[in-house]
Amino acid sequence: MGEACSPGPSGAASPSSGLRRLSSDFRVPFPAPARGRDRMLPKRRRAQVGAPGDPASSEARFPGVAIYLAEPHMGRSRRAFLTRLALSKGFRVLDAYSSEVTHVVMEQTSAEEASHWQEHRAATASPQRCSRPALLDISWFTESMAAGQPVPVECRHRLEVAAPRKGLPCPARMLPYACQRPTPLTHHNSSLSEALEMLAEAAGFEGSEGRFLSFRRAAAVLKALPSPVTALSQLQGLPHFGEHSRRVVQELLEQGVCEEVERVRLSERYQTMKLFMGIFGVGVKTADRWYREGLRTLDSLQEQPQRLTQQQKAALPGPEHPSPAARRRGAAAAGEGSCGAHPAWGHRDAGWWLPEGLVLYQQHHRGGCGHAEPPPRQSHPMDAFERTFCILGLPQPSGVPVGSTQGPCPTRKAVRVDLVAVPISRLPFALLGWTGSKHFQRELRRFCRKERGLWLNSCGLFDPEQKMLFHAASEEDIFRHLGLEYLPPEQRNA
Repeated sequence: MGEACSPGPSGAASPSSGLRRLSSDFRVPFPAPARGRDRMLPKRRRAQVGAPGDPASSEARFPGVAIYLAEPHMGRSRRAFLTRLALSKGFRVLDAYSSEVTHVVMEQTSAEEASHWQEHRAATASPQRCSRPALLDISWFTESMAAGQPVPVECRHRLEVAAPRKGLPCPARMLPYACQRPTPLTHHNSSLSEALEMLAEAAGFEGSEGRFLSFRRAAAVLKALPSPVTALSQLQGLPHFGEHSRRVVQELLEQGVCEEVERVRLSERYQTMKLFMGIFGVGVKTADRWYREGLRTLDSLQEQPQRLTQQQKAALPGPEHPSPAARRRGAAAAGEGSCGAHPAWGHRDAGWWLPEGLVLYQQHHRGGCGHAEPPPRQSHPMDAFERTFCILGLPQPSGVPVGSTQGPCPTRKAVRVDLVAVPISRLPFALLGWTGSKHFQRELRRFCRKERGLWLNSCGLFDPEQKMLFHAASEEDIFRHLGLEYLPPEQRNA
């Protein structure tokens, strides 16, 4: 059970526009490109941030909470950014450590370091209080900023208590966006999440966007739980768990199977749509049209090649074009302003190319994402970088089938490889945009739009109100700009 922090006024979090009014230390005015790392505030402006006479300090919504941001591992620029973020949401932030401080927030600091720091501060501070302030990790701060009010202090937040997280989280503490919580690839509720994802997939095949998102978000919540769900009561209060999803989980817990899920799994339409959409270049509309025209198998498609595009022909199994048994994505970072081909691949007028006989299909797209312009709001799913989509025919070990139903076993297997050229200035955004599940990316961009009023894609982070591009030297910088706790790539499997 978590220990509640100092009481303050309760109420719904008010929408924040604090990130829209950041000064130039974290943003590059459009259209000038970013030069160097974070731009520092003028000394006079820095001296005013969080000062007792600052007007923002007198408008604190939570007078019982006084935060001190410890700087050693945080850095002055980072501390200034977090101070402005907290002030914009009505928190009181003290510029100096004193007896008024109730919450000390530290970043990238061990429990031993934090305790040593606190002992030193306690020895030098005036003894005007009996209790010490809570010594907290940055996770408490980021969760409070996301909630718009101080969240209860739990053991996992405290630096002086090194205890592993146990049991299910308090329902009120499950944050609503998938980008706000770590989600490992291997988790404790795979059978439950897979059932909901199947229903989401079937809803997507039918064009039901609402049901698709409801099931997908409920599945993502299950993946983020630190222990198995064994009773329906454990879902109480969790976000995105509607009555339909709860009913599915209840059947699975009580009976081991869900009638609705099994009906979908065995339906001809679901199996056919899933088969057709496994072909590179085939979407819901194309797969649905083929199904309504009576097609059911890959062989029936091969018998009517006039229906297929060049890339679809390359992806279908056959003596010349074996089934794409695997898909891989790779990103190639070119130099600043470079748009040419990799020297090992050679160069053609159409773009990048690979040796003849290896490429079954190749489609090149010229890039439109430069160094200074804002990222397009409605962008291509792969964003606006220069890119080449390839299907490569790789040697297939003898005796290993690749899914062909007729004829001799193919000697090659098809593998999809996407090659992307990224300007160095946009590399952190491209790395973030090309890692994690599709649902994680969707939730991250939704969070930016709904909670921060910003646009995010693999080209950059843009403030449409101030017409400012954010500069970032790493993925961690992007999370900091958004006030989110950093999630490494292996924790983005929402």
